[in-house]
Amino acid sequence: MPTNNGATPTTLHSNPVFNEDRWVIQIRKTLDDEDQEDETGIPVSIFNVPKILMLSKPEAYIPQQVAIGPYHHWRPELYEMERYKLSAARRTQKQLQRVKFQQVVDNFVKHEHRIRSYYHRYLDFNGETLAWMMAVDASFLLEFLQIFTLKEGKFISGGSSRMSHLIEYAGRRSAQNAILRDILMLENQIPLFLLRMILELQSSFSEECDETISMILASFIKELSPFKMMENFPHIQVMDHSHLLELLYHLLIQKSEEHHEIHENEDQGETAEATEKEYANLSHFQQLLNTIWGMGSSLKVRPVHYVKRAITSRPVKLVVKLPWTMISKIPGLSLLKQPVDYFFNMDKDNHKSDGDTTNENSNRPPLIEEITIPSVSELFNAGVKFAPTKGDISTVAFDEKTVTFHLPAVSLDVNTEGILRNLVAFEASAVCGPLVFTRYTELMNGIIDTEEDVQLLRKKGIVMNCLKTDAEVADLWNGMSKSLRLTKVPFLDKVIEDVNRYYSRRWKVKLRKFMKSYVFGSWQFLTFLAAILLLLLTTLEAFCSVYSCSRWFNAKTIQ
Repeated sequence: MPTNNGATPTTLHSNPVFNEDRWVIQIRKTLDDEDQEDETGIPVSIFNVPKILMLSKPEAYIPQQVAIGPYHHWRPELYEMERYKLSAARRTQKQLQRVKFQQVVDNFVKHEHRIRSYYHRYLDFNGETLAWMMAVDASFLLEFLQIFTLKEGKFISGGSSRMSHLIEYAGRRSAQNAILRDILMLENQIPLFLLRMILELQSSFSEECDETISMILASFIKELSPFKMMENFPHIQVMDHSHLLELLYHLLIQKSEEHHEIHENEDQGETAEATEKEYANLSHFQQLLNTIWGMGSSLKVRPVHYVKRAITSRPVKLVVKLPWTMISKIPGLSLLKQPVDYFFNMDKDNHKSDGDTTNENSNRPPLIEEITIPSVSELFNAGVKFAPTKGDISTVAFDEKTVTFHLPAVSLDVNTEGILRNLVAFEASAVCGPLVFTRYTELMNGIIDTEEDVQLLRKKGIVMNCLKTDAEVADLWNGMSKSLRLTKVPFLDKVIEDVNRYYSRRWKVKLRKFMKSYVFGSWQFLTFLAAILLLLLTTLEAFCSVYSCSRWFNAKTIQ
Protein backbone atom coordinates (compact mmCIF):
# COMPACT_ATOMS: atom_id res chain seq x y z
CA MET A 1 0.00 0.00 0.00
CA PRO A 2 1.42 3.41 -0.90
CA THR A 3 2.57 5.56 1.96
CA ASN A 4 3.72 9.14 2.10
CA ASN A 5 6.62 10.30 -0.06
CA GLY A 6 5.78 7.59 -2.56
CA ALA A 7 7.36 4.83 -0.46
CA THR A 8 5.81 1.44 0.07
CA PRO A 9 6.30 -0.79 3.09
CA THR A 10 7.37 -3.71 0.84
CA THR A 11 9.81 -1.85 -1.44
CA LEU A 12 13.47 -2.50 -0.68
CA HIS A 13 15.02 -0.52 -3.52
CA SER A 14 14.07 1.57 -6.50
CA ASN A 15 14.38 -1.33 -8.98
CA PRO A 16 11.08 -3.28 -8.96
CA VAL A 17 12.49 -6.13 -11.13
CA PHE A 18 13.30 -9.22 -9.12
CA ASN A 19 16.81 -10.52 -9.79
CA GLU A 20 16.34 -14.27 -10.08
CA ASP A 21 20.01 -15.08 -10.67
CA ARG A 22 21.10 -13.21 -7.57
CA TRP A 23 18.40 -14.94 -5.53
CA VAL A 24 19.56 -18.40 -6.66
CA ILE A 25 23.20 -17.54 -5.95
CA GLN A 26 22.26 -16.30 -2.47
CA ILE A 27 20.29 -19.45 -1.65
CA ARG A 28 23.05 -21.77 -2.94
CA LYS A 29 25.70 -19.86 -0.98
CA THR A 30 23.65 -20.08 2.21
CA LEU A 31 23.07 -23.83 1.90
CA ASP A 32 26.65 -24.67 0.90
CA ASP A 33 28.30 -22.60 3.63
CA GLU A 34 29.09 -25.29 6.23
CA ASP A 35 31.09 -22.84 8.33
CA GLN A 36 28.11 -20.53 8.73
CA GLU A 37 27.50 -19.70 12.40
CA ASP A 38 24.20 -20.91 13.79
CA GLU A 39 22.07 -17.85 14.54
CA THR A 40 18.77 -19.65 15.03
CA GLY A 41 18.76 -18.61 18.69
CA ILE A 42 18.56 -14.89 17.84
CA PRO A 43 14.92 -13.74 17.92
CA VAL A 44 13.66 -11.52 15.12
CA SER A 45 13.30 -8.00 16.53
CA ILE A 46 13.13 -5.56 13.58
CA PHE A 47 9.73 -5.72 11.91
CA ASN A 48 7.53 -3.87 9.49
CA VAL A 49 4.94 -1.79 11.36
CA PRO A 50 1.58 -3.61 11.29
CA LYS A 51 -0.74 -2.17 8.64
CA ILE A 52 -3.51 -1.23 11.07
CA LEU A 53 -1.05 1.00 12.93
CA MET A 54 0.60 2.33 9.79
CA LEU A 55 -2.75 3.49 8.38
CA SER A 56 -3.54 5.52 11.50
CA LYS A 57 -0.56 7.88 11.09
CA PRO A 58 2.09 6.85 8.51
CA GLU A 59 4.47 9.74 9.24
CA ALA A 60 4.97 8.42 12.77
CA TYR A 61 6.50 5.18 11.45
CA ILE A 62 8.24 6.14 8.19
CA PRO A 63 11.54 8.10 8.51
CA GLN A 64 11.40 11.65 7.19
CA GLN A 65 15.07 12.71 7.39
CA VAL A 66 17.45 9.76 7.55
CA ALA A 67 17.34 6.04 6.75
CA ILE A 68 19.11 3.73 9.18
CA GLY A 69 19.27 0.11 8.06
CA PRO A 70 17.94 -1.66 4.95
CA TYR A 71 14.17 -1.09 5.07
CA HIS A 72 14.23 2.52 3.81
CA HIS A 73 17.80 2.78 2.56
CA TRP A 74 16.93 3.12 -1.14
CA ARG A 75 14.29 5.81 -0.83
CA PRO A 76 15.49 8.73 -3.01
CA GLU A 77 13.98 11.47 -0.81
CA LEU A 78 16.28 10.37 2.04
CA TYR A 79 19.42 10.31 -0.07
CA GLU A 80 20.32 13.89 0.84
CA MET A 81 21.64 12.55 4.14
CA GLU A 82 23.95 10.02 2.49
CA ARG A 83 26.83 12.50 2.14
CA TYR A 84 26.67 13.22 5.87
CA LYS A 85 26.74 9.50 6.56
CA LEU A 86 29.86 9.18 4.43
CA SER A 87 31.44 12.09 6.31
CA ALA A 88 30.81 10.23 9.54
CA ALA A 89 32.36 7.09 8.04
CA ARG A 90 35.52 9.04 7.07
CA ARG A 91 35.86 10.40 10.61
CA THR A 92 35.34 6.90 11.98
CA GLN A 93 38.15 5.63 9.75
CA LYS A 94 40.52 8.29 11.14
CA GLN A 95 39.86 7.07 14.69
CA LEU A 96 40.44 3.38 13.97
CA GLN A 97 43.46 1.78 15.64
CA ARG A 98 45.92 0.60 12.97
CA VAL A 99 43.19 -0.63 10.58
CA LYS A 100 41.25 0.69 7.60
CA PHE A 101 37.50 1.12 7.30
CA GLN A 102 37.57 -1.93 5.05
CA GLN A 103 38.32 -3.96 8.19
CA VAL A 104 35.00 -2.83 9.69
CA VAL A 105 33.21 -3.99 6.53
CA ASP A 106 35.05 -7.32 6.54
CA ASN A 107 34.06 -7.94 10.16
CA PHE A 108 30.44 -7.19 9.30
CA VAL A 109 30.60 -9.62 6.35
CA LYS A 110 31.63 -12.37 8.77
CA HIS A 111 28.45 -11.63 10.76
CA GLU A 112 26.20 -11.40 7.71
CA HIS A 113 23.86 -14.20 8.78
CA ARG A 114 23.65 -12.84 12.30
CA ILE A 115 22.73 -9.40 10.96
CA ARG A 116 20.05 -10.86 8.67
CA SER A 117 18.56 -12.87 11.55
CA TYR A 118 17.45 -9.68 13.32
CA TYR A 119 15.21 -8.65 10.40
CA HIS A 120 11.76 -10.05 9.79
CA ARG A 121 11.83 -9.12 6.09
CA TYR A 122 14.00 -10.95 3.58
CA LEU A 123 16.87 -8.65 2.54
CA ASP A 124 17.25 -9.01 -1.22
CA PHE A 125 20.89 -8.03 -1.72
CA ASN A 126 24.27 -9.69 -1.26
CA GLY A 127 26.35 -9.81 1.88
CA GLU A 128 28.93 -7.23 0.87
CA THR A 129 26.25 -4.65 0.06
CA LEU A 130 24.62 -5.32 3.44
CA ALA A 131 27.98 -4.98 5.24
CA TRP A 132 28.83 -1.65 3.60
CA MET A 133 25.34 -0.31 4.33
CA MET A 134 25.58 -1.33 7.98
CA ALA A 135 29.12 0.03 8.39
CA VAL A 136 28.20 3.48 7.06
CA ASP A 137 24.89 3.67 8.98
CA ALA A 138 26.48 2.43 12.21
CA SER A 139 29.23 5.06 11.93
CA PHE A 140 26.67 7.81 11.45
CA LEU A 141 24.43 6.55 14.27
CA LEU A 142 27.30 6.15 16.72
CA GLU A 143 28.57 9.67 16.04
CA PHE A 144 25.10 11.17 16.33
CA LEU A 145 24.43 9.44 19.67
CA GLN A 146 27.62 10.88 21.12
CA ILE A 147 26.19 14.41 21.16
CA PHE A 148 24.20 13.41 24.26
CA THR A 149 25.98 13.74 27.59
CA LEU A 150 25.38 12.14 30.97
CA LYS A 151 25.96 15.42 32.80
CA GLU A 152 22.38 16.72 32.57
CA GLY A 153 20.88 14.58 29.85
CA LYS A 154 20.57 17.64 27.61
CA PHE A 155 20.86 18.00 23.86
CA ILE A 156 24.06 20.01 23.29
CA SER A 157 23.44 21.83 20.03
CA GLY A 158 26.99 23.15 19.78
CA GLY A 159 28.85 20.84 22.10
CA SER A 160 30.33 18.49 19.52
CA SER A 161 32.49 19.73 16.70
CA ARG A 162 32.21 16.29 15.16
CA MET A 163 28.52 16.92 14.53
CA SER A 164 28.81 20.57 13.50
CA HIS A 165 28.25 19.62 9.85
CA LEU A 166 24.94 18.01 10.75
CA ILE A 167 23.83 20.89 12.97
CA GLU A 168 24.59 23.35 10.22
CA TYR A 169 22.63 21.18 7.84
CA ALA A 170 19.69 20.89 10.21
CA GLY A 171 19.66 24.62 10.88
CA ARG A 172 16.94 24.47 13.48
CA ARG A 173 15.81 22.36 16.38
CA SER A 174 12.78 20.98 14.50
CA ALA A 175 15.03 19.22 11.97
CA GLN A 176 17.14 17.75 14.77
CA ASN A 177 13.97 16.46 16.43
CA ALA A 178 12.96 14.84 13.15
CA ILE A 179 16.27 12.93 13.09
CA LEU A 180 15.79 11.89 16.71
CA ARG A 181 12.32 10.56 15.92
CA ASP A 182 13.67 8.68 12.90
CA ILE A 183 16.33 6.96 14.99
CA LEU A 184 13.69 5.42 17.28
CA MET A 185 11.36 4.14 14.55
CA LEU A 186 10.78 0.39 14.43
CA GLU A 187 11.60 0.09 10.71
CA ASN A 188 14.75 2.24 11.11
CA GLN A 189 16.82 0.05 13.44
CA ILE A 190 20.18 -1.71 13.17
CA PRO A 191 21.66 -4.23 15.65
CA LEU A 192 23.49 -2.60 18.57
CA PHE A 193 26.33 -5.10 18.50
CA LEU A 194 27.54 -3.39 15.29
CA LEU A 195 28.14 -0.16 17.25
CA ARG A 196 30.18 -2.08 19.77
CA MET A 197 32.27 -3.71 17.05
CA ILE A 198 33.22 -0.27 15.70
CA LEU A 199 34.17 0.92 19.19
CA GLU A 200 36.29 -2.21 19.68
CA LEU A 201 38.35 -1.25 16.64
CA GLN A 202 38.69 2.31 17.98
CA SER A 203 39.64 1.31 21.52
CA SER A 204 42.57 -0.64 22.86
CA PHE A 205 40.68 -2.14 25.82
CA SER A 206 37.43 -4.10 25.73
CA GLU A 207 36.34 -2.85 29.18
CA GLU A 208 36.73 0.75 28.06
CA CYS A 209 34.60 -0.04 25.01
CA ASP A 210 31.77 -1.46 27.16
CA GLU A 211 31.82 1.59 29.43
CA THR A 212 31.73 3.99 26.49
CA ILE A 213 28.80 2.34 24.68
CA SER A 214 26.86 2.06 27.92
CA MET A 215 27.37 5.76 28.67
CA ILE A 216 26.35 6.79 25.14
CA LEU A 217 23.18 4.73 25.13
CA ALA A 218 22.23 5.77 28.67
CA SER A 219 22.52 9.44 27.76
CA PHE A 220 20.39 8.99 24.67
CA ILE A 221 17.66 6.99 26.41
CA LYS A 222 17.48 9.41 29.34
CA GLU A 223 17.02 12.30 26.93
CA LEU A 224 14.37 10.66 24.75
CA SER A 225 12.46 8.61 27.33
CA PRO A 226 9.00 10.08 28.09
CA PHE A 227 9.27 8.76 31.67
CA LYS A 228 11.80 10.72 33.69
CA MET A 229 12.18 8.14 36.41
CA MET A 230 15.66 6.72 36.03
CA GLU A 231 17.51 8.20 39.00
CA ASN A 232 19.74 5.15 39.29
CA PHE A 233 20.08 4.29 35.63
CA PRO A 234 20.95 0.61 35.17
CA HIS A 235 24.21 -0.33 33.47
CA ILE A 236 23.31 -1.22 29.89
CA GLN A 237 24.53 -4.57 28.63
CA VAL A 238 24.59 -3.95 24.90
CA MET A 239 24.59 -7.63 24.00
CA ASP A 240 21.31 -8.13 25.90
CA HIS A 241 19.36 -5.81 23.57
CA SER A 242 18.89 -5.97 19.82
CA HIS A 243 18.44 -2.28 18.97
CA LEU A 244 17.67 1.15 20.42
CA LEU A 245 13.88 0.83 20.44
CA GLU A 246 14.00 -2.56 22.15
CA LEU A 247 16.42 -1.15 24.73
CA LEU A 248 14.02 1.68 25.58
CA TYR A 249 11.07 -0.71 25.74
CA HIS A 250 12.70 -3.11 28.18
CA LEU A 251 13.93 -0.28 30.41
CA LEU A 252 10.32 0.95 30.68
CA ILE A 253 8.71 -2.45 31.20
CA GLN A 254 11.40 -4.23 33.23
CA LYS A 255 9.59 -3.92 36.60
CA SER A 256 6.03 -4.38 35.41
CA GLU A 257 5.69 -7.88 36.83
CA GLU A 258 6.71 -6.73 40.32
CA HIS A 259 3.49 -4.91 41.04
CA HIS A 260 2.68 -4.40 44.71
CA GLU A 261 -1.01 -4.70 45.40
CA ILE A 262 -2.69 -2.47 47.96
CA HIS A 263 -4.55 -4.52 50.57
CA GLU A 264 -7.63 -3.20 52.32
CA ASN A 265 -8.21 -3.43 56.05
CA GLU A 266 -9.88 -6.81 56.69
CA ASP A 267 -12.12 -5.61 59.53
CA GLN A 268 -13.44 -2.71 57.50
CA GLY A 269 -14.00 -5.02 54.55
CA GLU A 270 -16.01 -7.51 56.64
CA THR A 271 -18.10 -4.72 58.18
CA ALA A 272 -18.86 -3.22 54.81
CA GLU A 273 -19.77 -6.63 53.39
CA ALA A 274 -22.14 -7.37 56.29
CA THR A 275 -23.81 -3.99 55.87
CA GLU A 276 -24.25 -4.62 52.16
CA LYS A 277 -25.90 -8.01 52.77
CA GLU A 278 -28.22 -6.55 55.39
CA TYR A 279 -29.12 -3.71 53.07
CA ALA A 280 -29.77 -6.11 50.18
CA ASN A 281 -32.25 -8.12 52.26
CA LEU A 282 -34.64 -5.14 52.46
CA SER A 283 -37.36 -4.73 49.88
CA HIS A 284 -36.69 -2.12 47.18
CA PHE A 285 -39.41 0.18 48.51
CA GLN A 286 -37.99 0.01 52.03
CA GLN A 287 -34.56 0.83 50.62
CA LEU A 288 -36.06 3.81 48.81
CA LEU A 289 -37.71 5.12 51.97
CA ASN A 290 -34.58 4.51 54.02
CA THR A 291 -32.51 6.47 51.52
CA ILE A 292 -34.94 9.38 51.41
CA TRP A 293 -35.17 9.34 55.21
CA GLY A 294 -31.40 9.43 55.59
CA MET A 295 -31.08 12.37 53.21
CA GLY A 296 -33.92 14.33 54.77
CA SER A 297 -33.18 13.65 58.42
CA SER A 298 -30.38 16.17 58.47
CA LEU A 299 -32.66 18.99 57.26
CA LYS A 300 -34.18 21.26 59.96
CA VAL A 301 -36.74 23.04 57.77
CA ARG A 302 -40.30 23.15 59.24
CA PRO A 303 -42.05 21.43 56.23
CA VAL A 304 -39.57 18.58 56.48
CA HIS A 305 -40.50 18.22 60.13
CA TYR A 306 -44.16 17.71 59.18
CA VAL A 307 -43.23 15.19 56.51
CA LYS A 308 -41.12 13.24 59.01
CA ARG A 309 -44.06 13.07 61.42
CA ALA A 310 -46.28 11.88 58.60
CA ILE A 311 -43.85 9.16 57.52
CA THR A 312 -43.52 7.79 61.07
CA SER A 313 -47.26 7.60 61.48
CA ARG A 314 -49.10 4.27 61.79
CA PRO A 315 -50.74 4.32 58.33
CA VAL A 316 -47.42 4.85 56.59
CA LYS A 317 -45.79 2.09 58.64
CA LEU A 318 -48.59 -0.18 57.48
CA VAL A 319 -47.91 0.77 53.85
CA VAL A 320 -44.20 0.02 54.23
CA LYS A 321 -44.91 -3.45 55.58
CA LEU A 322 -46.99 -4.36 52.55
CA PRO A 323 -45.60 -7.08 50.23
CA TRP A 324 -44.24 -4.74 47.60
CA THR A 325 -42.76 -7.58 45.59
CA MET A 326 -46.29 -8.68 44.77
CA ILE A 327 -47.76 -5.18 44.55
CA SER A 328 -45.13 -4.12 42.04
CA LYS A 329 -46.72 -6.55 39.58
CA ILE A 330 -49.95 -4.54 39.54
CA PRO A 331 -50.36 -2.55 36.28
CA GLY A 332 -49.23 1.02 36.81
CA LEU A 333 -47.18 0.32 39.92
CA SER A 334 -45.16 -2.26 38.00
CA LEU A 335 -43.47 0.67 36.24
CA LEU A 336 -41.71 1.44 39.51
CA LYS A 337 -39.91 -1.88 39.54
CA GLN A 338 -37.33 -1.33 36.77
CA PRO A 339 -35.92 2.04 37.85
CA VAL A 340 -35.87 1.10 41.55
CA ASP A 341 -34.19 -2.21 40.75
CA TYR A 342 -31.60 -0.40 38.65
CA PHE A 343 -30.88 2.20 41.29
CA PHE A 344 -30.46 -0.16 44.25
CA ASN A 345 -29.00 -3.21 42.54
CA MET A 346 -26.12 -1.26 40.94
CA ASP A 347 -23.67 -1.96 43.77
CA LYS A 348 -24.80 -5.55 44.16
CA ASP A 349 -24.35 -6.29 40.47
CA ASN A 350 -20.91 -4.66 40.45
CA HIS A 351 -19.88 -6.59 43.54
CA LYS A 352 -21.08 -9.84 41.99
CA SER A 353 -19.29 -9.21 38.73
CA ASP A 354 -16.08 -8.36 40.61
CA GLY A 355 -16.21 -11.29 43.00
CA ASP A 356 -18.11 -14.24 41.59
CA THR A 357 -16.75 -14.08 38.05
CA THR A 358 -13.09 -13.38 38.85
CA ASN A 359 -11.95 -16.91 38.05
CA GLU A 360 -14.13 -17.06 34.96
CA ASN A 361 -12.74 -13.80 33.55
CA SER A 362 -9.09 -14.45 34.37
CA ASN A 363 -8.47 -16.67 31.35
CA ARG A 364 -10.65 -15.08 28.69
CA PRO A 365 -9.73 -12.18 26.40
CA PRO A 366 -10.94 -8.79 27.64
CA LEU A 367 -13.96 -7.08 26.14
CA ILE A 368 -13.98 -3.56 24.74
CA GLU A 369 -16.24 -2.48 27.61
CA GLU A 370 -13.61 -3.48 30.18
CA ILE A 371 -11.30 -0.72 28.96
CA THR A 372 -13.92 1.91 29.83
CA ILE A 373 -12.90 4.15 32.73
CA PRO A 374 -14.12 7.59 33.87
CA SER A 375 -12.15 10.62 32.77
CA VAL A 376 -9.82 12.54 35.06
CA SER A 377 -12.42 15.29 35.53
CA GLU A 378 -15.13 12.80 36.44
CA LEU A 379 -12.87 11.01 38.90
CA PHE A 380 -11.72 14.30 40.41
CA ASN A 381 -15.33 15.42 40.93
CA ALA A 382 -16.05 12.08 42.57
CA GLY A 383 -13.33 12.69 45.16
CA VAL A 384 -10.39 10.85 43.59
CA LYS A 385 -6.96 12.39 44.16
CA PHE A 386 -4.08 12.07 41.70
CA ALA A 387 -0.42 11.69 42.61
CA PRO A 388 2.73 11.28 40.45
CA THR A 389 5.21 8.46 40.96
CA LYS A 390 8.94 8.38 40.26
CA GLY A 391 8.82 5.05 38.54
CA ASP A 392 7.90 3.18 35.41
CA ILE A 393 4.54 1.80 34.29
CA SER A 394 4.54 -0.77 37.10
CA THR A 395 3.88 2.06 39.60
CA VAL A 396 0.34 2.62 38.29
CA ALA A 397 -1.96 1.93 41.28
CA PHE A 398 -5.19 2.96 42.97
CA ASP A 399 -5.19 3.24 46.78
CA GLU A 400 -8.78 2.76 47.98
CA LYS A 401 -7.92 3.84 51.52
CA THR A 402 -6.72 7.29 50.53
CA VAL A 403 -8.71 7.34 47.26
CA THR A 404 -5.53 8.20 45.35
CA PHE A 405 -4.76 7.33 41.74
CA HIS A 406 -1.00 6.93 41.31
CA LEU A 407 0.41 7.46 37.81
CA PRO A 408 4.02 7.75 36.58
CA ALA A 409 5.12 11.25 35.60
CA VAL A 410 5.37 11.55 31.82
CA SER A 411 7.00 14.34 29.81
CA LEU A 412 5.39 15.12 26.45
CA ASP A 413 7.12 17.01 23.63
CA VAL A 414 7.23 16.96 19.84
CA ASN A 415 9.10 13.64 19.86
CA THR A 416 6.87 11.79 22.31
CA GLU A 417 4.02 10.69 20.06
CA GLY A 418 6.33 9.03 17.55
CA ILE A 419 8.22 7.27 20.34
CA LEU A 420 5.03 6.01 22.02
CA ARG A 421 3.56 4.79 18.74
CA ASN A 422 6.71 2.88 17.78
CA LEU A 423 6.94 1.33 21.24
CA VAL A 424 3.37 0.08 20.78
CA ALA A 425 4.26 -1.22 17.30
CA PHE A 426 7.36 -3.02 18.61
CA GLU A 427 5.42 -4.58 21.48
CA ALA A 428 2.65 -5.76 19.14
CA SER A 429 5.21 -7.35 16.79
CA ALA A 430 7.84 -8.77 19.16
CA VAL A 431 6.18 -9.49 22.52
CA CYS A 432 4.30 -12.76 22.92
CA GLY A 433 2.88 -12.11 26.39
CA PRO A 434 0.66 -9.33 27.73
CA LEU A 435 0.96 -6.00 25.91
CA VAL A 436 1.79 -3.94 29.00
CA PHE A 437 2.74 -0.72 27.24
CA THR A 438 -0.28 -0.90 24.91
CA ARG A 439 -2.57 -1.37 27.90
CA TYR A 440 -1.01 1.67 29.57
CA THR A 441 -1.70 3.82 26.50
CA GLU A 442 -5.30 2.55 26.51
CA LEU A 443 -5.59 3.55 30.18
CA MET A 444 -4.30 7.06 29.47
CA ASN A 445 -6.57 7.29 26.45
CA GLY A 446 -9.48 6.33 28.70
CA ILE A 447 -8.90 8.87 31.46
CA ILE A 448 -7.93 11.77 29.18
CA ASP A 449 -10.79 13.10 27.05
CA THR A 450 -10.41 16.87 27.05
CA GLU A 451 -7.86 19.56 27.79
CA GLU A 452 -9.45 19.96 31.23
CA ASP A 453 -8.29 16.42 32.06
CA VAL A 454 -4.76 17.28 30.92
CA GLN A 455 -4.80 20.49 32.96
CA LEU A 456 -5.69 18.59 36.14
CA LEU A 457 -2.89 16.05 35.57
CA ARG A 458 -0.45 18.83 34.75
CA LYS A 459 -1.24 20.65 38.00
CA LYS A 460 -0.62 17.40 39.91
CA GLY A 461 2.77 16.91 38.26
CA ILE A 462 1.78 13.77 36.34
CA VAL A 463 1.91 15.36 32.89
CA MET A 464 4.78 17.70 32.02
CA ASN A 465 3.55 19.45 28.89
CA CYS A 466 6.22 20.78 26.52
CA LEU A 467 3.72 21.16 23.68
CA LYS A 468 1.86 24.36 22.87
CA THR A 469 -1.48 23.62 24.52
CA ASP A 470 -3.18 21.06 26.74
CA ALA A 471 -5.53 20.30 23.85
CA GLU A 472 -2.55 18.93 21.86
CA VAL A 473 -1.77 16.52 24.71
CA ALA A 474 -5.40 15.36 24.79
CA ASP A 475 -5.32 14.81 21.03
CA LEU A 476 -2.04 12.89 21.37
CA TRP A 477 -3.49 10.32 23.78
CA ASN A 478 -6.88 10.13 22.08
CA GLY A 479 -5.20 9.49 18.74
CA MET A 480 -3.44 6.37 20.05
CA SER A 481 -6.55 4.18 20.02
CA LYS A 482 -5.43 1.63 17.42
CA SER A 483 -4.39 -1.76 18.77
CA LEU A 484 -3.77 -5.11 17.10
CA ARG A 485 -5.38 -7.16 19.83
CA LEU A 486 -6.89 -6.82 23.24
CA THR A 487 -4.83 -8.07 26.12
CA LYS A 488 -5.11 -8.66 29.84
CA VAL A 489 -2.45 -7.10 32.07
CA PRO A 490 -3.31 -8.20 35.64
CA PHE A 491 -2.03 -5.23 37.63
CA LEU A 492 -3.39 -2.62 35.21
CA ASP A 493 -6.73 -4.42 34.87
CA LYS A 494 -7.01 -4.49 38.65
CA VAL A 495 -6.41 -0.74 38.81
CA ILE A 496 -9.13 -0.17 36.19
CA GLU A 497 -11.56 -2.41 38.09
CA ASP A 498 -10.83 -0.75 41.44
CA VAL A 499 -11.31 2.74 40.00
CA ASN A 500 -14.56 1.77 38.27
CA ARG A 501 -15.89 0.08 41.40
CA TYR A 502 -15.13 3.09 43.60
CA TYR A 503 -16.59 5.49 41.06
CA SER A 504 -19.80 3.50 40.52
CA ARG A 505 -20.46 3.34 44.28
CA ARG A 506 -20.54 7.09 44.72
CA TRP A 507 -24.08 8.38 45.32
CA LYS A 508 -23.57 11.32 42.99
CA VAL A 509 -22.52 8.94 40.25
CA LYS A 510 -25.39 6.54 40.88
CA LEU A 511 -27.84 9.42 40.87
CA ARG A 512 -26.35 10.77 37.62
CA LYS A 513 -26.58 7.34 35.96
CA PHE A 514 -30.11 6.91 37.27
CA MET A 515 -31.18 10.28 35.91
CA LYS A 516 -29.49 9.62 32.59
CA SER A 517 -31.09 6.20 32.18
CA TYR A 518 -34.60 6.93 33.43
CA VAL A 519 -35.07 10.71 33.27
CA PHE A 520 -33.34 12.42 30.35
CA GLY A 521 -34.76 11.26 27.06
CA SER A 522 -37.00 8.65 28.68
CA TRP A 523 -40.80 8.67 28.72
CA GLN A 524 -40.63 6.42 31.79
CA PHE A 525 -39.70 9.44 33.89
CA LEU A 526 -43.19 10.92 33.63
CA THR A 527 -44.72 7.56 34.54
CA PHE A 528 -42.35 7.29 37.47
CA LEU A 529 -43.29 10.75 38.73
CA ALA A 530 -46.98 9.98 38.36
CA ALA A 531 -46.58 6.74 40.32
CA ILE A 532 -44.65 8.49 43.10
CA LEU A 533 -47.28 11.26 43.25
CA LEU A 534 -50.02 8.64 43.45
CA LEU A 535 -48.16 6.92 46.26
CA LEU A 536 -47.77 10.16 48.22
CA LEU A 537 -51.43 11.07 47.76
CA THR A 538 -52.48 7.59 48.93
CA THR A 539 -50.25 7.97 51.96
CA LEU A 540 -51.71 11.40 52.72
CA GLU A 541 -55.26 10.09 52.34
CA ALA A 542 -54.54 7.23 54.72
CA PHE A 543 -53.02 9.67 57.20
CA CYS A 544 -56.01 12.02 57.05
CA SER A 545 -58.43 9.15 57.51
CA VAL A 546 -56.97 8.55 60.94
CA TYR A 547 -56.22 12.16 61.95
CA SER A 548 -58.24 15.26 61.24
CA CYS A 549 -55.85 17.06 58.91
CA SER A 550 -57.74 20.34 58.93
CA ARG A 551 -57.87 20.48 62.73
CA TRP A 552 -54.17 19.54 62.93
CA PHE A 553 -53.04 22.23 60.49
CA ASN A 554 -55.36 24.85 62.10
CA ALA A 555 -53.81 24.11 65.48
CA LYS A 556 -50.34 24.65 64.08
CA THR A 557 -51.44 27.90 62.47
CA ILE A 558 -52.89 29.27 65.76
CA GLN A 559 -49.62 28.49 67.51
